[in-house]
Amino acid sequence: MNILHIDSGILGEHSVSRRLTAAIVSQIKADQPDAKVTYRDLASERTPHLTGAQIMAPADLDGVDPALAADVQIGRQMLEEFLAADTIVVGAPMYNFSIPSQLKAWIDRLAVSGKTFRYTEAGPEGLAKGKKVIIASTRGGHYSAAPASAMDHQESYLRTVFGFFGITDVEFVRAEGLNLGADAKQFAIAEAEKTIAQGTVLRLAS
Repeated sequence: MNILHIDSGILGEHSVSRRLTAAIVSQIKADQPDAKVTYRDLASERTPHLTGAQIMAPADLDGVDPALAADVQIGRQMLEEFLAADTIVVGAPMYNFSIPSQLKAWIDRLAVSGKTFRYTEAGPEGLAKGKKVIIASTRGGHYSAAPASAMDHQESYLRTVFGFFGITDVEFVRAEGLNLGADAKQFAIAEAEKTIAQGTVLRLAS
């Protein structure tokens, strides 16, 4: 079992999404002690945003500027980590109704034709089938129900993009209302951690 653990929250030790992803991975490890975990902190590590120069770089990087080559290699490593994983745990706080730019930069490195998807005469086909994605979703307000759900471009985007890659087993551990007062925050975190402890979203892909 290979687990890819991704954090993208920018608040460090104050990040609720980081707290939840750590709990999720710990729960999986308790059930699967031999599981291998690869960790990537998109907020503290260098996560280059995608550029045209990176897309146009030759496969062998022959003659490419060293700085550009380094950025391309980071992207290729991110892709290989994703392809090697059976279960991906993603910390995804909602920032301005969407996801952190660092997380988007990571996803842009995964969306590679011929690797995670391909276009066919019948339309696009996801090539990353059989994986499980567990997303720790944190939000300052409540966006699960209408009318506020119309402003959710976080969970809807993540479900769409992983679905495009062929991954249909996508689960969310959600903590909402974190900015609505201390009591609301404590309650939301406790409920999310209860969900994790119960193992209801940790059914691993076989």
